[in-house]
Amino acid sequence: MPGTCVIGLQWGDEAKGKIVDLLTQQQDVVVRYQANAGHTVVVGEDIYKLSLLPSGVLTSGVTCVIAGGVVLNPVKVIEELDELASRGVEDSDNLLISDRVHVIFPWHFAEDKALDQNTSDGENIGTTQRGIGPCYRDKVGRAYAVRLGDLYRDTFRDQVRHNVEAKNAVLASMVPNGEFKPLDAEAICDQYLAYAERLKPYVADTTEYLLSAAEAGKRILFEGAQGALLDVDHGTYPFVTSSNSSGVGVSNGSGVPARYINKVIGIVKAYTTRVGGGPFPVEQDNEIGQLIRDQGNEYGTVTKRPRRCGWLDTVAVRYTSRLSGVDSICVMLLDVLSGVGDLKICTSYKIDGKETQQFPSHTDDLRRVEPVYETLPGWDEDITQATSLEDLPANARAYMNRISELVGVPLEFVSVGPARSQTIQVNSE
Repeated sequence: MPGTCVIGLQWGDEAKGKIVDLLTQQQDVVVRYQANAGHTVVVGEDIYKLSLLPSGVLTSGVTCVIAGGVVLNPVKVIEELDELASRGVEDSDNLLISDRVHVIFPWHFAEDKALDQNTSDGENIGTTQRGIGPCYRDKVGRAYAVRLGDLYRDTFRDQVRHNVEAKNAVLASMVPNGEFKPLDAEAICDQYLAYAERLKPYVADTTEYLLSAAEAGKRILFEGAQGALLDVDHGTYPFVTSSNSSGVGVSNGSGVPARYINKVIGIVKAYTTRVGGGPFPVEQDNEIGQLIRDQGNEYGTVTKRPRRCGWLDTVAVRYTSRLSGVDSICVMLLDVLSGVGDLKICTSYKIDGKETQQFPSHTDDLRRVEPVYETLPGWDEDITQATSLEDLPANARAYMNRISELVGVPLEFVSVGPARSQTIQVNSE
């Protein structure tokens, strides 16, 4: 059976969690393979917000995997497990956490905060200060990295003592005089060993598990996080995340070779948003942008930060679709555009007076972009009750068809509201 991957094609927040939840009904395994991001899933009247647990945890009988490409905040995953249990969702036997995941420690939070305070007067990169970037940096640097499996070894306390000694020295030079409180290695050890005991039933070699599942023909769904434009190698660097959040990151994050991934679904918001700094050619810092923000409730799932909003940029989406090897796209939050009026789609860029459909590789060039827009008529009807394409206004159908045409990929799903039932399947192939 094919492996399927769901990838966000913009700067994240494309509502990937909803499509993952919908597709999970036909899967055996759902995998989180890199990064950490807030996903919101609506089941009936219930709203679930997940940062680390795969969205598939809400479907009974599906094995959920947190693979080695993730960096893990053990407190957060325990909180999510407890929250789900308090609401009657208990599928703990079906959760596996890789012993290869790198663990976020108190020094990572402290470094994130200190680095944010020490940035220049330029744009903020957009860190959530959850220690993710510093943890990935230690992973690559190796000297101070701690993986989940290390918490179960006799050498763990020595690792933490070694790290705390070095991190205290670094942090003391970064934090203003009088504000730095040295980290306590023994207290951290005791705290994290308690977390390790709680998570022990879930810890496994997920690389081996996933390889065996793929070889056995299991149906595996890979749940992307963030968005392809935030890919550390191929996104709008340096305003990116710390991992490969495009389709090229699936194999290195999960350990599953690309030969087992037969379908890639790209998730596209019907407009564009981003969080934090960085160039955003189609941004509407005006009444239209605020209207979209309010109608779409464009505030972070976890951070509550207001998102920057703008028109749909098909130059960017076509680039990320090609980068991720997308087979079909899902247009999300189409209902948000009801009543907005005429809609604009960015179809090409002008850079220094020259028109192009190529997405720039450098942010300095992206800053100089003048978007070239095509205007389409909008619609005023409430489309949240639509169950088929025929139920949608002609202008809404024309808008979606134009997106598919410009991106060069067929449309598979359209979302007209947050609930599972508010999803129209266009193409079942």
